[in-house]
Amino acid sequence: MAGLLTKAELKRLEDLGRICRGDIIKMTTVANSGHPGGSMSSIDIFLSVFDFAKNDPKKPFDPERDRVIVSHGHTSPGVYATLGRLGFVDIDEVVSGFRHPGSVFEGHITRGIPGVEWTTGNLGQGLSVGVGMALASKISGKNYRVLVAMSDAEQAKGQVAEARRTAKKYGLDNLVVVIDYNDAQISGNARDIMFVDIKANYLADGWKVIEVDGHDYSELNKALVEASESKTPVAIIGKTIMGKGVSFMEGDVSYHGKPLDMDKAASALSELELENDIDRFVEMRNRLPSYHEPIHHKDEEIRPIIGVPFVYPVEKKSDNRSAFGKALADIGKLNKGKLPVMVVDCDLKPSTKVNEFEKIWPENFIQIGVQEHNAATVAGAASVCGVLAFFADFGVFGIDETYNQQRLNDINKANVKVGVTHVGIDVGEDGKTHHCLDYIGALRNFFGFKLIVPADPNQTDRAVRFMSRADGNFVIAMGRSTMNPIADEDGKPFFGDGYEFEYGKVDIVRKGKEVTLVTTGQVTHHAVKAADELRSQGIEVTVLNVSCPIGANFDSVKEYLSSTVISLEDHNVNSGLGSILSDYLVRSRITPKSFEKIGVDRYMFSGDNELLYDLSGLSSKSIVERVRGIIH
Repeated sequence: MAGLLTKAELKRLEDLGRICRGDIIKMTTVANSGHPGGSMSSIDIFLSVFDFAKNDPKKPFDPERDRVIVSHGHTSPGVYATLGRLGFVDIDEVVSGFRHPGSVFEGHITRGIPGVEWTTGNLGQGLSVGVGMALASKISGKNYRVLVAMSDAEQAKGQVAEARRTAKKYGLDNLVVVIDYNDAQISGNARDIMFVDIKANYLADGWKVIEVDGHDYSELNKALVEASESKTPVAIIGKTIMGKGVSFMEGDVSYHGKPLDMDKAASALSELELENDIDRFVEMRNRLPSYHEPIHHKDEEIRPIIGVPFVYPVEKKSDNRSAFGKALADIGKLNKGKLPVMVVDCDLKPSTKVNEFEKIWPENFIQIGVQEHNAATVAGAASVCGVLAFFADFGVFGIDETYNQQRLNDINKANVKVGVTHVGIDVGEDGKTHHCLDYIGALRNFFGFKLIVPADPNQTDRAVRFMSRADGNFVIAMGRSTMNPIADEDGKPFFGDGYEFEYGKVDIVRKGKEVTLVTTGQVTHHAVKAADELRSQGIEVTVLNVSCPIGANFDSVKEYLSSTVISLEDHNVNSGLGSILSDYLVRSRITPKSFEKIGVDRYMFSGDNELLYDLSGLSSKSIVERVRGIIH
């Protein structure tokens, strides 16, 4: 990381600031889209921060690099101009390709572009990302620093306060925030739209605060040096001007998200004493392809020791969440001192059972408290920094409440492992506010997350070990209640010795000819119990356990899908397993003798989970009655 700059070095940045302002105007005018005003407000901050950070443009993915996060991602013209002029990317490609589908330089900054660590778009996310990466730096022992550039408007968001408190609690002296305080938003002055005493908030949460002129490179540099020597997290508040550098743009909020037309762009470039070569970039843009290939991220490989699965006997009741906690603790024990593993909890450790990990590795157990949005982002950000990161919560919090944060984890192709418990009406007495009925449906909206809904403790143990070693984002969804682990027809654990978890595999737990029950999660226990009861009555029933509803390989079991088929799920009947199966049947042109979806069809009230299962047609008794009704 750099120290105090010489006059010559400061003059170099000042000259680059003028040039970058021209780049911002050119790219937004060529694209006829984008945010020039805020980008010109932040450009001196961007240049100061990126120049100060220990990050070699020739080795932009070095694991030891400092991380720079830009939270106000709509100022991408300023970020891209900075990266172009500092040697991370080709500036001509930036100016000509900005916001074009054939270019990687999208409207909001995109992770994977050299120098861009996280795809931000929704304001208020960046500080949580910074906290996650700063924690990863401490936990991994790499000791790089994290610098977060933010806007003033997003300081009104609650997630920012959550992140501030977390940074102070964990002593993140390797975290610096630089805030562009231009007091301008789309609708007017920030102080009028929603007043936030930014300085007082950071001071109240235990941060050091430094105030500077956000356009003075000397003041910015001195503040960054001072911040690097602090023993607490530091917020640098830079007073700036919207549209700084072009007289008719300065202080005019209308240029927040409005590009200049050709005439005004020419006038602005003349004032900046820069060449007007916009026509050249227009010609380059016209030659771009219709779309660009996906950006491949270069994250550190994580290959933990996953150990030997535990086997839970069928005669003793247990629950999936306890198996999750025990497997997680075992992974922690096996990797301690070898590979950094981190668990983020939201004050639910006795219920999600991650307290078992805390006993093994307390210093890597991150207690966020009741701050779910921050927790989801922190875990996601840490997961791309060489740390095996878990986030544990109840389903309604870990998926529903943090839907957008998980969506951004998905967009960023993170590597977070999410364990959600208490899903479905299996939660029983907690009532409708806590019955997570969309853990399948919600994740179907994403394009990268993988979902595992294990049937019993034995499958849960193996699934946890599997997803710990696998790349990418995973959710494992578990109920609350206890059960006897599922037995095979010989009375031995079906998912015991010899069983290896395979993502997408559909397990044939029972075989029959007359009816096929397609189930997932806790309901598999009830379906198997019903199938065994029906067999004693002379009715042969197939039970298919679908532990990976979104990625299920139904082709491998299609021979069982032409008879009477019933899907069973502790989930909204309109958006889960049944819907996925019906889509498959139509797509594969398979016509069952009959097909019925059974699941939860309303917001349920509080009550014993067995009673609620019975009311929803999911108890073994209800399943037996339904099958008998069909057969007879």
